[in-house]
Amino acid sequence: MATQPESAFARDESRRRALIVEDEEPIRELLTLHLGLGGFDCVGVGDGRQALERLQAESFDLLVLDISLPGLDGLSLCRAVRRSGPNMTIPIIMLTARSEESDKVLGLEGGADDYLTKPFGVREFMARTAAIMRRREGWGPGPQYANRRIISVAGIRIDPARRRVTCDGREVALTPQEFSLLYLLASNPDIVFSREELLEKVWDQEVFVTERGVDTLVKRLRRKVEIDPAHPTRVVTERGAGYKFSGSEEAR
Repeated sequence: MATQPESAFARDESRRRALIVEDEEPIRELLTLHLGLGGFDCVGVGDGRQALERLQAESFDLLVLDISLPGLDGLSLCRAVRRSGPNMTIPIIMLTARSEESDKVLGLEGGADDYLTKPFGVREFMARTAAIMRRREGWGPGPQYANRRIISVAGIRIDPARRRVTCDGREVALTPQEFSLLYLLASNPDIVFSREELLEKVWDQEVFVTERGVDTLVKRLRRKVEIDPAHPTRVVTERGAGYKFSGSEEAR
């Protein structure tokens, strides 16, 4: 049955927009239905190249992305979105039939915020969507964000009120998770956080995120804030302990 997800809901500027990129029509329709009930206006696309055209031309609040797509695969599409365009920081949930750990890591390293293996339950999908949107709209949970003070440390300036980060004078676009991780580490320079602590503070104890996910997020953040990501000097590893931000806070 052919559907037009875009017209399934009346336009409402207060509603968030989701792009569902899935070539299996029943799954696309199911996600459109439940995201619509959850407050999204949904656009459904079954081809990777068509999806990229829309992502380059329009702004969305959520991207649900299958890995196996005609035209352009989901990993390539995810990387293209993260490189440039109006949706560089959009939350991305990746869907795939693959369950191997290496495939999940590839998806997360490509820029996805979360990863679901088919078949999955709608309740789990909606729970993960809600968690991702909380992070996007609140820029991370926890008391460390209460004051939202500007941080200047080791050549990086973080302005939480404007959600703006500059590194060595250039502005960098961070996803909500990347922003939350950087703000936490940079506001506590030289303090080592274990992976468990980062899971609790950045992901708010969401049980479906693993410690491997912390390592992947750190790797993504380093690509944006380090001169040489292979030899980091800012977000550094304390072997056997966790991660810290190296440097002292600068006077503003």
